[in-house]
Amino acid sequence: MTHSSPLPTQQHDYAGLPRLSTAALHQRREHTFLIFAGIFLGTLAMLNILGITRFINLAAFIEGSEAWKYKIAIAVGVLPYPITFLCTDFISELYGRKRANFVVFTGLILNIWVMTILWIGGALPGFEAPDEVGEGVFYDVRRLAFGAVTASMIAYLFAQFVDVQVFHFWKKLTKGKHLWLRNNGSTLVSQLVDTTAVILITHYYAGVLPIAEGESLWPQLLAFIAAGYLFKVVVAAVDTIPFYLGSHWLRRYLRLAPATEPAHPPAAAAVEAGVG
Repeated sequence: MTHSSPLPTQQHDYAGLPRLSTAALHQRREHTFLIFAGIFLGTLAMLNILGITRFINLAAFIEGSEAWKYKIAIAVGVLPYPITFLCTDFISELYGRKRANFVVFTGLILNIWVMTILWIGGALPGFEAPDEVGEGVFYDVRRLAFGAVTASMIAYLFAQFVDVQVFHFWKKLTKGKHLWLRNNGSTLVSQLVDTTAVILITHYYAGVLPIAEGESLWPQLLAFIAAGYLFKVVVAAVDTIPFYLGSHWLRRYLRLAPATEPAHPPAAAAVEAGVG
């Protein structure tokens, strides 16, 4: 697989599978891409609005955890976040680095769009009394979303680009082998970058982390980072199986060459181009 998107005029021959017309192949590849991009962008919009509106207590089911000195919690917006990395890994694997980076950049535009609508919604006159402007559910969500998006936009850009670059670094280093390594290796590095940035920015910019007064700050921040990162590591490990199975099946479905083989041998490319 090259770093560019596969052309619909190029397809790998699999034993037992018929060749597809250019139109059918193009439709399959674009529909599959749209599904991954749609899940990625939809999840991104949802998690930025829900973001830091509530924190989940990860230790709630552990007896005696209420007496722990530091909280083990993650923001509700973190729950679907690992799915975004699985989507970009699929896009990177199937469509190449350029298209994965384009989806990441589109996510930045989506963040700006969401914030623009929230800003306009709060700036336009409503039916509140003059002394009630800025109060109520909408303004609470708006304020928390601004804090969450400011944190996530910065962390997201760093983390997603790191994810794509590390993914292709491992893919090149292993010559397309060891799918689990590039899937987990890229995600683990990028999630550490993301978690650290989100926690620090959320605290220092938005000031909404449930910090215990009178306790040392940095141990609490490190506990939040560790909890968020552990959650993402577990999800990354779990999603290795669907990534393996999904990549294998989708390569056949989309008629893409196995990752360990060139996308198109020179002879095949020449025949498809009408040469010889």
